[in-house]
Amino acid sequence: SVTGVQTCALPICSLLQQLAKTGTLPYRVYLPPVAPDGGEGLPAKVVAEYRAARTIPECLVAMGVAAARPGPLRRHLAAADVVHYPLTIRIPPTASPSVVTLHDTQHLDLPALFSRSERLFRVFAYHRSSRSASRVIVPSAFVRDRAVATLGLDGSRIRVIHHGIDHTRFVPGTAEREPFVLYPARRWPHKNHDRLLEAWSIVRRARPELRLVFTGGGHPADSPDGVEVRGHISGDELVSLYQRATAVVFPSLYEGFGQPPLEAMACGAPVASSNAASLPEVCGDAALLFDPHDPRAIAQAILDVVAAPDEWRARGFARAASFTWQASAEAHEAVYRELL
Repeated sequence: SVTGVQTCALPICSLLQQLAKTGTLPYRVYLPPVAPDGGEGLPAKVVAEYRAARTIPECLVAMGVAAARPGPLRRHLAAADVVHYPLTIRIPPTASPSVVTLHDTQHLDLPALFSRSERLFRVFAYHRSSRSASRVIVPSAFVRDRAVATLGLDGSRIRVIHHGIDHTRFVPGTAEREPFVLYPARRWPHKNHDRLLEAWSIVRRARPELRLVFTGGGHPADSPDGVEVRGHISGDELVSLYQRATAVVFPSLYEGFGQPPLEAMACGAPVASSNAASLPEVCGDAALLFDPHDPRAIAQAILDVVAAPDEWRARGFARAASFTWQASAEAHEAVYRELL
């Protein structure tokens, strides 16, 4: 049997849903109290012994208690042949072979973007877990290479498994494209909104009819001319924006994978993307890549994809089609079978 614990972030939810549909191994998901409904169709049990935790300080306390008294938690996992920790944290450790998913090494690559407590949390939670696991799954070759370089992991223990796209949800729409460019991202420093806004002043001089639409939290109350902030939106509204946007721009400085460009491609939106981190690997030649540190390069890429939408739309459809959750689930099962 294969057991998964400490879920559920969005990609993990999609993986569990696919394993529930097509998985060929006996699974059981153990859930923390804060995610009691995270089994996604697989047999599941809430582990009440793990303290409820939502904030980083609460997580540190819960992890500390679990590490100091692992017995009650370990008993839940005693019958498992393989244990997968999809949120990286290998607590409680077990005698069974284990798999850890390492989503990125951003706290080492861009430490200035993290508070001291966040860095300590990741060092405590991620480093020991990744180094002690039988196998480490990463979402991109970029993360694999950074894990080898920064954590000293043995590359032979690492397996690259890309995330998938829900192709029943992210599909082209029937509405006409509207004159706006979409950037779906919370305003975190590595998302690079400030340089995009510099670039947008250049875009507006050439294409004054275009608007720039932001989604996600953290944006200031006042927006520059030609910029619209939608804030937190539903998944359905995000799909609708992808389907109606003239183009999608993704100037992020750092991504362990980066699903929004693929989601946009699947919905038929031309994409201009940063050439940083994992994004060239994910986008391939289906997005027009630019230097995210150069506002003029960002602006020119936006103008170029807007000027040739059919070409970039066709490339995007082909690229997005190759990323499926079925392929991801099959690759995960292959890792579990290595250890059975």
